Amino acid sequence: MNDAVAKVQLTRAMMEQAIAISPFTNWVGTRLLDFEPGRVRIATTIRPEMTQHHGFAHGAIVGYMADTVCAWAAASVVGDVVTSEYKLNLLAPAVGEELTAIGTVIKAGGRQVVTRADVFAVKDGAEKIVATALATIARV
Repeated sequence: MNDAVAKVQLTRAMMEQAIAISPFTNWVGTRLLDFEPGRVRIATTIRPEMTQHHGFAHGAIVGYMADTVCAWAAASVVGDVVTSEYKLNLLAPAVGEELTAIGTVIKAGGRQVVTRADVFAVKDGAEKIVATALATIARV
């Protein structure tokens, strides 16, 4: 096994461990669907306690999905990271049974990684984009 493959496998294992040991990530029910260098996809089931007064997934949950997938996409390239900042555009109510998010690395530099996320609500099997974000992720 070459070093690049080993690094990706180790980083994926770190993300799966984060799900297991992080109380909030665990409470949200985050599932890691796809993981490759520079691109990560996650999902969660929308439960009633995750919704706001109109029945949509709460913006905090949508923001969590964007933040998490951006950080994990960055980690897939540079290792351990923390979010420095992100801007979230809420595009539509997050109505459905599930949220999915795709994070991609735009540019990885020496100290920071610029990433993008798109968050989708899945209702009756159909995906609808509900948010998009840009994030700056810092290496630890």
